[in-house]
Amino acid sequence: MEQTMNFQWYVDYYDKLLHEPNPPAPYDQPKYIEFTRLNLAHMNRWMRSGILLPETQALTEKITAPQHWTVITEAWCADAANTIPFIRKIAALREQIKVTYELRDSAPFRINNYLTGTSKSIPKLIIQDKAGQDIFVWGPRPAECQALYNQLQQEKAPFETMKVEMQKWYNHDAGRSFQQELIAGLVPLLV
Repeated sequence: MEQTMNFQWYVDYYDKLLHEPNPPAPYDQPKYIEFTRLNLAHMNRWMRSGILLPETQALTEKITAPQHWTVITEAWCADAANTIPFIRKIAALREQIKVTYELRDSAPFRINNYLTGTSKSIPKLIIQDKAGQDIFVWGPRPAECQALYNQLQQEKAPFETMKVEMQKWYNHDAGRSFQQELIAGLVPLLV
């Protein structure tokens, strides 16, 4: 079933997964429900406490033409839970920014056009102009966080260690790296 959703739909989707007696795969596995529960807590925390950089706020003022931002995500994705609140906060500053959310593992399977190497890594943020042309693509995580992920993989760290270390990185970074990478990608297009 094709799913395109706004932010409220996405939040409601979390709630539905957590309260569904027979959730769809992979959420029928307890670990995925636990990931979803934890990610919702992270997302809610960043919605309450996440701060936009002054440079991010200045950037949004330069967006005068309509943009469509598509976020490809899944509720089990911790990287998404730590990034989407900042996307939401940025978009709320400018009516020219329309954001929709798509599930990676459901139609229209847009992720197949935005692979990271050969991987369907998420989240992916695809920013298009009013003509529907891609002007910037970001994801799945800030470069510094990606370097940490690569290092932990190279060290063959257990999944639990990776999960904890990555979340520590996100907690310390507090959305700054994502915002700086977004600014670096969009500023040249807006001058």
